[in-house]
Amino acid sequence: MAGTAHPDLGDDEALALLRDSTIEPLGVLTRASNLTLLAELHDGSGTATGHRAVYKPVRGERPLADFPHGTLAAREVAAYLVSREGGWDLVPPTVLRDGPIGPGSLQWWVEQEPERLADPSGGLVEVLRPEELDESWLGVVEGQDEDGQAVVVAHADDARLRSMAVLDVALNNADRKAAHLTLDSAERLRGFDHGLCLHEHDKLRTVLWGWAGRPVPDEDLTRLVRLGTALDGTLRETLLELLDDAEVEALRGRVGGLRRTAVMPVPAPGRYPLPWPLW
Repeated sequence: MAGTAHPDLGDDEALALLRDSTIEPLGVLTRASNLTLLAELHDGSGTATGHRAVYKPVRGERPLADFPHGTLAAREVAAYLVSREGGWDLVPPTVLRDGPIGPGSLQWWVEQEPERLADPSGGLVEVLRPEELDESWLGVVEGQDEDGQAVVVAHADDARLRSMAVLDVALNNADRKAAHLTLDSAERLRGFDHGLCLHEHDKLRTVLWGWAGRPVPDEDLTRLVRLGTALDGTLRETLLELLDDAEVEALRGRVGGLRRTAVMPVPAPGRYPLPWPLW
């Protein structure tokens, strides 16, 4: 799992550490689909800085049918840039750089309360009985448990999550699992694992469908305007170093479309709209 800069560090300070520190792997995060290593960041003298990061080497990416091979690390960085330039502050600082196993993405490790480590999304996305689904929850999909009892996968009706859902539309996130969401030790929402983002074709798969068809909040419309302006400037050139031209133009199209309609999309007919697994 990756995360955001320490509450006492700004993004620019975190980015400098990510770019300039020596990456010292501590171990492999075994639940990840691709090779993912937890690492300490050391300074030029070899002394630990006290900060950690997640290193995902391109060599460790497994081939996928619908995303070009060897592009996931760059998409992680592009997702961070979109989040930052739009003013969402939801994706942790991330850079593309060389490491012990070659080029890859390096993302700041999120500091969490110990009880969240086993279930990062606890309290944000849950499996509930239908009778537990009050106004604080938005149902996403119905099913049955191992005993054949009705259950509902739902997420909290939380403004922070709603902003994440808006960002995911812009990113065309094909893999917004519940376990890719967490609150850091300062109770800030963070999302990670954005390797399957920013495809030129519609790929949105998410557990955050509860706002489908509802208005985009004013604060997120403001962020979309800010992102659109950035995409007409230097951000476009920066993203073209990470994505191909069609993907950057598709991003601009999604941002402009969402600004014009000001309504969250509904699942596209004929296409499975959920990640697998959901967690």
